[in-house]
Amino acid sequence: MIAILKNDASEDQIYELTKWFEQQGLKWDISRGEYQTIIGLVGDTTKLDPELIESLDIVEKVQRITTPETDEETKRHRLGDFSKCDIKTVGVVGLGLIGGSFAKAYKEYSNVRVLGFDLDESISSFAKIDGTLDDILSDENLPECDLIIPALYNQAIIDFVKEKAPLIKKGAIVIDTGGLKRRICKECQAIAKEYGFTFVGGHPMAGKKFSGYKYSTSKLFRDSSMIVVPEEGYDRKLIDTLKDVLSPCKFSCLTVCTPEKHDQMIAFTSEMPHIVSNAFIKSPTAREHTGFSAGSYKDMTRVAWLNEDMWTEIFLENKDNLIYELDTIIDYLKEYKDALSESDDIKLRTILRDGKLAKEEVDGI
Repeated sequence: MIAILKNDASEDQIYELTKWFEQQGLKWDISRGEYQTIIGLVGDTTKLDPELIESLDIVEKVQRITTPETDEETKRHRLGDFSKCDIKTVGVVGLGLIGGSFAKAYKEYSNVRVLGFDLDESISSFAKIDGTLDDILSDENLPECDLIIPALYNQAIIDFVKEKAPLIKKGAIVIDTGGLKRRICKECQAIAKEYGFTFVGGHPMAGKKFSGYKYSTSKLFRDSSMIVVPEEGYDRKLIDTLKDVLSPCKFSCLTVCTPEKHDQMIAFTSEMPHIVSNAFIKSPTAREHTGFSAGSYKDMTRVAWLNEDMWTEIFLENKDNLIYELDTIIDYLKEYKDALSESDDIKLRTILRDGKLAKEEVDGI
């Protein structure tokens, strides 16, 4: 991988960037030309997000020199062994960023038949033309699917399972990708039990700034966590099966939890950052940030640009957990404001140190 820097990159900025690369376990070398400065990286760059690096003000472009996982040995799936499961046909409902990425992962890293459907017929047709889909998913071939992945909004997932349950064959596995789990799992797992298939709540911890099929990729889920929410009292063998079934997606781990725990944690790790970012960018000062902002501004505002329809549905459905997190952060923010209003340097230093120590405790340095 190489990082092409902008001409105005300072030595201090370059030093900080190379230091960060070293922290990722990479070796680097700099080539300085009259018109370009290029940092070459040596090591396992598969965990690096090129878009994240390109978001830095000093980086013009990031380019991979070699494509990871080109031989059979490195194509062995990290999470499980797909050959152990009896999945012959995969059906993906909704071909946006997430659904499209699932379809592409199964097409590239397994030999299954991939069927898919999107409300936008042009997307379904294009996915067939570009080789991702073997055919369009329909009521006629849905019963042939051994694995079904509804990659839709929360309510649409429930509606799909309710409407199509009679067509889903006994023994099939259905794994959704919705952002919340309490209501989805309660309704869909009951339907699955009635019709003889297995419904597992799912939530891949991966994404991009932009949504849509054109941004989907077979490598989106690489080294990320896949949260799975099986029915209460599940057989431990189910988790081993899910590891095998999901192995073409190259998740680094499965996180198994209850619907309640999932929604509680997602309120903090996903929903709160979107709300805080969305509120932060509304400051009138933001309109004058050009020339005054760097990495911290980009980090803070990255998820402010969101899909308001999808997030409204998610926020309202999980409002109990989200209000708790909002109350908590508002209380802490008031401490900072009070310390500043009172010019209390001792109090301010203490609460800043508390935050630093909390970060160390949670994530390390």
